Order: sequence, then C-alpha cells, then structure tokens
Amino acid sequence: MFANYLIGLREGLEASLIVCILIAYLVKSDRRESLPPVWTGIGAAVVLSFGFGALLQFGSSELTFKAQEALGGSLSIVAVGLVTWMVFWMRRTARHLKAELQGKLDAALAMGTTALVVTAFLSVGREGLETALFVWTAVQSSDDGARPLVGAMLGLVTAVILGWLFYRGAVRINLAKFFTWTGGMLVVVAGGVLAYGLHDLQEAGWIGGLNNLAFDISSTIPPDSWYGTLLKGIFNFQPDPTVLQLCAWFAYLVPTLYFFFRRPGGSRPAPAARVSPEPTASTETAH
Repeated sequence: MFANYLIGLREGLEASLIVCILIAYLVKSDRRESLPPVWTGIGAAVVLSFGFGALLQFGSSELTFKAQEALGGSLSIVAVGLVTWMVFWMRRTARHLKAELQGKLDAALAMGTTALVVTAFLSVGREGLETALFVWTAVQSSDDGARPLVGAMLGLVTAVILGWLFYRGAVRINLAKFFTWTGGMLVVVAGGVLAYGLHDLQEAGWIGGLNNLAFDISSTIPPDSWYGTLLKGIFNFQPDPTVLQLCAWFAYLVPTLYFFFRRPGGSRPAPAARVSPEPTASTETAH
C-alpha cells in the first residue's frame, strides 16, 4: 500500500504543481477571463486519465488468463520505461518547470481559447496517463485486494491538498530534494514492477524459464505473513523469483540508481529551487 501511496503522491504532485503554476500565473497577470478554458483542459485530462485506468481494468478482465498475463507484463515494462524517463526528466527540469510552463501559456494566450484548452490538457494529461498506467500495473502485481488502489487514491488526494497549499502560499518545500528522493524510491518500486512484469510474460508463455527459480525462501518469509506482505507492498518482493526476474531486477536497479543520484561531472549542485507559488491568499484568489 505504501508503494502505491508513493506513486499517487509523486505523480499527483507533479500534476498539482502544474495546475498551481498555470492558475497562479493567469491570476497574477490579471487574465482571469482565461481561467475557464484552462480548467476545461484540466478537467478533460482528469476524465481521460480515469477513463484510461477504467479501460485497462475492465478491458483486461474480459481476456483469457494468458492474454491477461501477456497484457499485464507488456504494460508493466512500458510503465517502467515511462516512469524511469519521467523521474530523470523531472529531476533535470524541476528548477525550470515554472518558466517553461509560463512560456507555453503565453504562446497559448496569443493563439486563443482552443490553444489554452489544449495546453492545459496536454500539460496535465501526460502526468495523468502515466499515473493511471503505473498504478494499474502496480495494482496488478499485488494480490492484496483493493488496498493498493486505496493507497494510490490516498496519495493523489494528498497531492491535491499539497497543491492547494502551495497555491495559497502555506507550504514551501525544497522541490529538488523532494523529487530526487521520491524519484529514487520510485525507481526501487519500478524495479519490482519490472520483475513482476517479466513473471507475467513467463506465465503467458512469451518468455521461458518459469520453473528456473533463483531461490525459494517462502518458508522463511511466507507471502501471507505481515512482513512478507509489507515487503511485497513496498518493494514488490517475491520469495521465489525466477533467475530472469532476479537478473533483470539487478540489471535495472543498480545502474539506474547510480546514474540517478550521480552528480554530472562532479560539479556542485545548484541552489535548490523552492516552491513559492504566486499569488498568496492575502493578495489574489482564483475562482
């Protein structure tokens, strides 16, 4: 549940920050008449994201067992690729996200209402689709009932609340450090999703080696024990992985974490960016 809470929080906070920056910029520049098109684009992105998640859930339930495993395994690998790209991208651009979004918004304002809707839709929709895909694959890899989905929803709710507090000026955090450490934890979660996705492909018959186990410590760490459930929920730990799963987990996790936390060229880190949304509650408020 914690892993899915982290996914919902990390992904949802990116979308919340984007919304916060877009709305605050329009209010500060006295362009409140442009708020309805932006909210329309944001609403459409949210509906699309939930619709995509529902399509994955209910569409896959109509498939045969092997087809479900093949679909789940394939989408797990796609999700890992997208999340890995996203955490590296956010770490690189977090300091410049505000300026980048404001530049896109200025261009959209010059083009008209439709461009505003499209800009808001694309800015939030990308995050929403990534979140829906990664949450779905994480839930599929868990056998803990509805708790993973509840964890993801709690993470999204927390992200929305934090986004509102950012806008009101009530919360200031070091964004660079936040996205670095949560990104590192998300890489660990993604490693587990990758391993489980490969297991799904093995069960579907797309990849061999299903019975070639690296080890089996089910008697030491029973999957239904509280600590087995905890390890499963946080790290997607499996007490009886195949050789392919274990090799893929190490091959992904070690170099990804190394390059993610490595400082390029050994240079000193730049001054950390902090959230300082505008306007605050004491000045202007968007409706």
